[in-house]
Amino acid sequence: MSDRLSVEKRLTLVKFVIHEEPHITIDPEKCDKCVEKYCTKVCPAGLYTLNEEGKVSFNYEGCFECGACRIACTHGSVKWSYPPGGYGVYLQFG
Repeated sequence: MSDRLSVEKRLTLVKFVIHEEPHITIDPEKCDKCVEKYCTKVCPAGLYTLNEEGKVSFNYEGCFECGACRIACTHGSVKWSYPPGGYGVYLQFG
């Protein structure tokens, strides 16, 4: 038996302290023009989704702060910064 935790078990150790101001915003007009919608494919937390009209929907509260969305967005729609001190994701080891 291994002492290593599975990815699923490790994710239960993640804690989020949510700030009322989002640290990530998107420009809906730029998103509407985007065909690729890379943000919906690269976010490891799955925070970018397409609604029934094919428009990008986003929720910042479960962000792992990896910045993949900012890098993947080829249209400059994603405005990303770290949350203020004391807020954001806390990764715990157990």
